[in-house]
Amino acid sequence: MANYETVKVIRHDQVALVSLNRPDSLNAFNAALRRDLLQAVQEANADDSIRAVVLAGEGRAFCAGADLTEVAGDDFDVEKQLNTEYKPVLMAITDAPKPWISAVNGAAAGVGSSFAMVCDLTVMAENAYIYQAFAAISLVPDGGATWHLARTLGRKRAYELIVSGEKLPAARCLELGLCNRVVPAESLLADTLQWAQELAGKAPLALRHAKAALNFAMEHGVDDAISEEARLQALCIASADAREGVTAFAEKRAPVWQGK
Repeated sequence: MANYETVKVIRHDQVALVSLNRPDSLNAFNAALRRDLLQAVQEANADDSIRAVVLAGEGRAFCAGADLTEVAGDDFDVEKQLNTEYKPVLMAITDAPKPWISAVNGAAAGVGSSFAMVCDLTVMAENAYIYQAFAAISLVPDGGATWHLARTLGRKRAYELIVSGEKLPAARCLELGLCNRVVPAESLLADTLQWAQELAGKAPLALRHAKAALNFAMEHGVDDAISEEARLQALCIASADAREGVTAFAEKRAPVWQGK
């Protein structure tokens, strides 16, 4: 995979580890990181030999949020920046045809929390936390944070978290459904990569279409969700992988998935 200025990409068989790589600034997002991450996400998504992706942060934090040193000058347009530089990356992860797992160490603050939450699954180190830092500097959450918080916590808890500026520790995030697993800090990457390898061994079409079905269900009623599931099931059942799955089950062997 390509080399980037502010993103490190390491391949582990069928898993790609994509790491934010500005550790001296706690991986705060500047223009270069927004650009590099979009390219890395697009590259990982387009590579069919990569079956799962882990998003991590180098150094002491997952991501401290936006690099506030960029917020200067009368010509700074935050609305444009959020829509044209952050949103494409976040939506590329949302719409990815494969699972993304965030491995959160230290702080996932500000828009960094949005990148942690946008992934399909989240593993947090015991010392990690999610922090909506916006109200402390008279701002509102961005990068889709309100969407994720409201749907996971409910409106009242989400609002409380935002206005209180509480640093929500990993154990509490697990209780509230903001992460899937909490592991020791020293084994965060190893444990997350192991889980990603397990997912990479599963049927790619099942992973892809189950993700699509859930994304659809988040925005539609049960009537439409049933019909969408039926449409996706028809795609799955007609696939070579479905035939391989049935054959492998009958032959009592492990299936060989092609993603077709």
